[in-house]
Amino acid sequence: MHPQQRASFLLAAVAAAALSLAGCAAGTPAGSASPAPSASTAAPSPEPSIVPAATSSPVPQGPEAFTFADGRLSFAYPAGWSVKHEQVSASPAVETATVLDASGKEQIAVYYSQVGDATAGNDSRNIIETDPVPGLIGASVPTPSSSFFIDRTDGATHYRMGLTPGSPVSPDGQVQYGLVRIGDRILTADVLFDEPRFEGPESAQTWYWSAEGRALKSVLMSFSYR
Repeated sequence: MHPQQRASFLLAAVAAAALSLAGCAAGTPAGSASPAPSASTAAPSPEPSIVPAATSSPVPQGPEAFTFADGRLSFAYPAGWSVKHEQVSASPAVETATVLDASGKEQIAVYYSQVGDATAGNDSRNIIETDPVPGLIGASVPTPSSSFFIDRTDGATHYRMGLTPGSPVSPDGQVQYGLVRIGDRILTADVLFDEPRFEGPESAQTWYWSAEGRALKSVLMSFSYR
């Protein structure tokens, strides 16, 4: 979904009071996240192609930091980059943050709010790489991951990179859908790709290990909740 379309949806949800996630947190043990707004939908997929964690490169955090209004969720970004933040609503809380690179190009769209919609789909999915985010361990179950993967729907191929609730594909090969739950809020952080972006999986992997790919991964891996 385009960032403007998602932001419009969130505004409409606030106006209609479509869903308050704060109530969903009742009865949840401390230190764990509440269940998703509705049951996640899983669809059969081909055997995933997963890069072993041992081959994942260490990515340092950027020197700059941004913290959301609640003072709990933050992330880091490279020097020379910037963040455009908007407090869409204070109650229920709805915030957006767009990460821009040094040239001013929008690179990552982040949504952090108490309202949101469940996600579902009917894709086959192949993982290029997925890594648990250290700063989110214990803040959400399963631990959110920085993931780069390929979705194929109705013959179309889409490359996706962003935070996922655990691995994008379960150990039994099922495609995982859902939103990252942090306390009484939902979180999404998605790299903005202009499609078609890559000629194929090999060019996607080459880009992923490039300076730009590593910089974007560093932002996703830097998310922290306290």
